Amino acid sequence: MHKSVRERKITGTGGKDKTIVAGIMERDGRVRASIVPDTGKATLQSGIRASVEAGAIVYTDAHGGYSGLNADFVHEVVDHAEKYVEGKIHINSMENFWARLKRGLHGTYVSVDRCHLYRYLDERVFTFNHRKEDDLARFCQVIAHVAGRRLTYSQVTAHAAGWSRCAP
Repeated sequence: MHKSVRERKITGTGGKDKTIVAGIMERDGRVRASIVPDTGKATLQSGIRASVEAGAIVYTDAHGGYSGLNADFVHEVVDHAEKYVEGKIHINSMENFWARLKRGLHGTYVSVDRCHLYRYLDERVFTFNHRKEDDLARFCQVIAHVAGRRLTYSQVTAHAAGWSRCAP
């Protein structure tokens, strides 16, 4: 990228103007992910406390928002500046999900509007959680959960709420 273009397009850190997605995963299990307003301690830890049983082992990276979890959990940290794995302490499964999510969003959909991101995120979480099943089994899961439900165009496009485009 030319210097003048880079200075115009890239301001601040890599997270500037991006929508934040937080995720949590059982070791060798299912993933949950959602859009969060920030990466602050209160936001991240409230999500962990709502999803994880007290006393469980929680593995995280060295982000400061996770400090203090050891009051309620066995908190193990891996600092990616130093290493990615130390025995059983790693978050590689969660990193695998992030890689698949990004590849799916950028490779399959190319452009995702931030107001629709939660829909794409739900689809990728479902696909990841059922990754050991074949396409037919996943299709049957979806059909079993949508049978008898009605979804209208106005619900999908938010016309029922009185607006047709996402707010910036």
